[in-house]
Amino acid sequence: MSSCSLEVISRGLGLSLLVALIGCSSMSPSTAANNSPPANGEVSMGDQNKKEASGTLDPRLVSANTRFGFNLFAELAKRGSGKNLFISPTSIGLALAMTYNGAVGETKAGMERALEIQGINHSDLNRAYAELRAALESPDPKVQLNIANALWAKKDVTFNPDFLARNKQFYGAEVTTLNFNDPGAPATINAWVNDKTKGKIDKIVDRIDAQSILFLINAIYFKGAWAIEFDKAKTKDEPFTTASGQQKQHPIMHQSRDYKYLEGKEFQAVSIPYGGGGVSMYIFLPSKGVRLEDFQKNLTAENWNTWLKQFAETKGEIGVPRFKIEYESTLNEALTALGMGVAFDPNRADFSGIAQGEDRVFISSVKHKTFAEVNEEGTEAAAVTSVEMRATSAMQPRKAFRMIVDRPFFCAIADNKSGTVLFMGAINNP
Repeated sequence: MSSCSLEVISRGLGLSLLVALIGCSSMSPSTAANNSPPANGEVSMGDQNKKEASGTLDPRLVSANTRFGFNLFAELAKRGSGKNLFISPTSIGLALAMTYNGAVGETKAGMERALEIQGINHSDLNRAYAELRAALESPDPKVQLNIANALWAKKDVTFNPDFLARNKQFYGAEVTTLNFNDPGAPATINAWVNDKTKGKIDKIVDRIDAQSILFLINAIYFKGAWAIEFDKAKTKDEPFTTASGQQKQHPIMHQSRDYKYLEGKEFQAVSIPYGGGGVSMYIFLPSKGVRLEDFQKNLTAENWNTWLKQFAETKGEIGVPRFKIEYESTLNEALTALGMGVAFDPNRADFSGIAQGEDRVFISSVKHKTFAEVNEEGTEAAAVTSVEMRATSAMQPRKAFRMIVDRPFFCAIADNKSGTVLFMGAINNP
């Protein structure tokens, strides 16, 4: 399978955060212009991001992906109140976009609603995803983003050549024909996943059903060193209060310098850059007395975009928990709630653009797994999304701040140039 080693920084979401993106093709998309970051090591946000991405990236896709990511995060948060949540909206979006290339009629319309891509014609959407891959490239030696897409197709099934061609051309996906009756077939797919995530996620397929005809899989691996690493000598065990109200001792990393910072009515937020500043982790800490789940009610794409424009360079001290998290979820119910339930209905789904001569094709499951580890050196994260198809049948100076993250918080990893959210999460118990 082809993969693309991208060095990216994302204007992204919280620790439900790092998202898997689209795979790289044999095409060689042009690299976005690399603007020198300011002295503090972080690229400025807001309107400048859009300006830098203009000409090579369709802003409609970035906006759609942001809305989809926050909508999906909200649905999953409802189903796991008080638990850690970490997703890669980019990975999920890319896997579903490849699937969308075979959707027809009502099924296609439902996926458009869920992915928030109404108003973007099909050809423009595919081109925009190819451009997104190029826009995320960055020659930053301290940040690595590897993205890969794969289609694992059942032997002896005839797939629509246009469907395969679009996913190869625009998503860099390579197609592998596999004997799904072979007991070793799941291990073959999982070995690819393990390789593309550098061992952080070793399995996405448990078994292959007799009705399964296709797996569309996206994998992403991210590793970024902080622009300025945390001093391990300053890390110490301190109280952290979990969502259940219990207090425990947990390693908190400390640092003092200038940051992009925002203080709202019920939260504090800080942007911590990786490498040259193209990608950052954004941490939102609800004020004392405000529950994370209540703060999350305000986590919308509109508020996110507004907040990003309001961060300003401010001197301060931060304390960030060191943590390691693994998350997995089947997304069928959440995606149904967002409007694409027909795609999962064996009696109504229409994916006639995928395979020829088969009975009705439908999505049997969308599985998502993530991994993230945050420490003094930086962040390592990975995400895998599998779609299984079956056939039926200039700001004023601000006063110094102090922000100690000692209770549940939200975080995201985002690309500051394109505005793409790679990962986002809610950390209730690090």
